Amino acid sequence: MEGLVTLSPTKPNPSFWSGKRVFLTGHTGFKGAWLALWLSRLGAKVVAVSLPPATTLNLAGLIDLDTMIDGRIADIRELDGLKRHLQSAAPDIVLHLAAQALVRTSYQEPVETFSINVQGTANVLEAVRAAGTARAVVAVTTDKVYRNIEQFYPYRETDPLGGHDPYSASKAAAEIVIASYRDSYLAAAGIAVASARAGNVIGGGDWSADRLIPDAIRAWSARETLVIRRPQAMRPWQHVLEPLSAYLVLAERLWSDPKLAGAYNFGPPTYEAASVRDVILLARQCYREGEIIWGDGTEGPHEAAWLALEVAKARHVLGIGARWSLQQAVGRTIDWYRRLERQEGRARELCIRDIEEFERTARQDDST
Repeated sequence: MEGLVTLSPTKPNPSFWSGKRVFLTGHTGFKGAWLALWLSRLGAKVVAVSLPPATTLNLAGLIDLDTMIDGRIADIRELDGLKRHLQSAAPDIVLHLAAQALVRTSYQEPVETFSINVQGTANVLEAVRAAGTARAVVAVTTDKVYRNIEQFYPYRETDPLGGHDPYSASKAAAEIVIASYRDSYLAAAGIAVASARAGNVIGGGDWSADRLIPDAIRAWSARETLVIRRPQAMRPWQHVLEPLSAYLVLAERLWSDPKLAGAYNFGPPTYEAASVRDVILLARQCYREGEIIWGDGTEGPHEAAWLALEVAKARHVLGIGARWSLQQAVGRTIDWYRRLERQEGRARELCIRDIEEFERTARQDDST
């Protein structure tokens, strides 16, 4: 296979990122805040745009992210303003994470979801085209871009796109936009573009509505009963640092080999996909208390019952594989919230602690 790696670039390379000009969208979100912090630690010069945080309690505010990067409040749906921000940043690399990222919200606000996720993505790529400084772009979508036919089958990058709910459909449409801009404009301009389809992400610092671990933390910390709507739903769960590391390594590889442009799945091995029940039972074991009511899967709008990703391409082409097991990912996530709740560490310190441990694990794996 062309581009097959013989030495795995298993973690971001500080010498690569030091001094790189990076334009990031979505830095006030959960994943975006973690990524901006990591980039800052790697020595990158980050200019970021995003809407204001969606929740009063949010990771970007808790870690004082604006003291580490040039963070700007802007809407990616406003093309002219986005062009000005990107032009002034003159980035080497663009990482696009801004999105309306919640399935249930997409049912309530479908037009806004399509506007942000589809038109917003087109605007980012158009701004990249206009600026002409970037050499690599990683645009983040989701594992839900595939036409899910509810079979026990891990989806590959070549499988048909689709989406029952507006969120999934909007991200599938964004994938088509990404491929179109890559094929029509950006490849010829020497800009390598890849899309990243990551599995369900957990980690400290997420307070979004209708997400499994944040819902559990809110309920148990308030001594309330956690209600689980679909305990049997299967998903490819992973700690937030897994896909973020993958995005950074992917950008490094695109920089050195533009032929690697394309779509990539990132997640745990298929056999480690787990049910919502499994994850919550692990979380309660780590939290050491908490009541649960198990639903029967009929409440609320449609959500896929089974989803897993085939990650062989990322493993063989990029050398990327999962570092932490599901038990480790859940354990570190719950520990993050517990330490913050007990004032045993500030949010930034807790994030840095996890990043350092993840990097240490990668070094150990590389040496074996």
